[in-house]
Amino acid sequence: MVFSSLVFLCIFLPTVFLLYTLVPSLKFRNGLLIVASLIFYAYGEPVYVLLMIFSSLLNYICARLVANENAKKKLVLVLAVVINLGILAVFKYSGFFVESLNSVTGLAIPVPQIDLPIGISFFTFQALSYVIDVYRKTVDAQKNYLYVLLYITFFPQLIAGPIVKYRDISEQIVDREQTAEKIADGMRRFICGLAKKVLIANTMGQTADIIFNAGNDYLSVVTAWLGALAYLFQIYYDFSGYSDMAIGLGKMFGFDFKENFNYPYGAVSVKDFWRKWHISLSTWFKEYLYIPLGGNRKGRMRAVLNRLIVFFCTGLWHGASWTFVIWGLYHGVFLLLEEFIPILGRLPKVINHIYALLAVTVGFVIFRADTIGQGFDFIGNMFAGFNITDKSLSLALTQLTPWFIVVFVAAIIGCAPIKPIADKFRINGSATALVSKKQNVAQTVLYVLAFAMLIWCIIRLSGTSYNPFIYFRF
Repeated sequence: MVFSSLVFLCIFLPTVFLLYTLVPSLKFRNGLLIVASLIFYAYGEPVYVLLMIFSSLLNYICARLVANENAKKKLVLVLAVVINLGILAVFKYSGFFVESLNSVTGLAIPVPQIDLPIGISFFTFQALSYVIDVYRKTVDAQKNYLYVLLYITFFPQLIAGPIVKYRDISEQIVDREQTAEKIADGMRRFICGLAKKVLIANTMGQTADIIFNAGNDYLSVVTAWLGALAYLFQIYYDFSGYSDMAIGLGKMFGFDFKENFNYPYGAVSVKDFWRKWHISLSTWFKEYLYIPLGGNRKGRMRAVLNRLIVFFCTGLWHGASWTFVIWGLYHGVFLLLEEFIPILGRLPKVINHIYALLAVTVGFVIFRADTIGQGFDFIGNMFAGFNITDKSLSLALTQLTPWFIVVFVAAIIGCAPIKPIADKFRINGSATALVSKKQNVAQTVLYVLAFAMLIWCIIRLSGTSYNPFIYFRF
């Protein structure tokens, strides 16, 4: 089940929210959220819901053992890491490993065909962070299994993040409030994310899919850049839209999740980009891989190796394909260049911004491509000069519809840090002074606009079958 489906919007969410509001006890509210989350996951993965329950039980037991002073803590931790990553490897990477082995050795080992459990990379990393934090004594082991089950299965962040650390919501699980202000803020945030996904990401995605699947005969500098920019906006509004919806849903049920994006396309370096993009993943790798490897504390060359390892794993985390690995290493190399060539950081801010955006755009072409060869061919067309053919011109013109142009301009504007600027004009954090001096009038306007946006999104969804979520496959 996806957030932008009519089943979720019109049946699942209203039902769960109404029942949650009617239930007075937090104990039963948590129970309701667990049941709802399992139904949410089972709607698309009826078999693998058992795998998720097993994962939560395994890590609950491991955390309890790690917290036991008489237990062999390090051994238990190692077992927890091996089992969690082993499960992830079997379901996500076994086919990739066998294909790569066959390619290198010339063998013909049968490639396993295993369906990928939705969200396995996300809930595996959440579970691992919980056990590791208990080992480090940064959080106490939870004695109540149902709390751990809720933490891992909670449907707003289950499928595509953000990756939530247990220590960030442990107190909220046992004690939280569902206030009218939180509900209103959560609804607005959810609708904002839904609009980003349905109106912008889906529009950009349709154009990106057509161009990336068109073949070299239809590619020129114009169509290649159009496809690259369309995908650049698709992946940002798709993923940040999902994160907005997840954060908004969390607020509606009394939870506060950390932000996952901070206007990444305004970055002035690749390093700055990774401070702003998929923040929960980059901080996870920094805290649980980069620093344990030694970080930058063991010499410059060791730090170089550690960063390449982190970005190799970052790429591999995104998918079982060499395109993702190359994409990860590509970003790792740019980070090293920025460190070893300090003049890059002393250029005018505008130049740095153009450089960072260009590097990110080219990188996402590799990320989007089906094969490494297709990715490099596509990039070659982006920088091949004005080699416009009749086929490529026709393809470009068919995509540049009035609706696409309007959405494209909106996508550009939406990448700017508008909200922080608008917040300066807000009265008590609710309505802008420019709208009205009376808060209730401004709030009414916001509610009407949000409701209108929701209806518009539902109408758009009911009229199309194109509604993918990019990060669901991770």
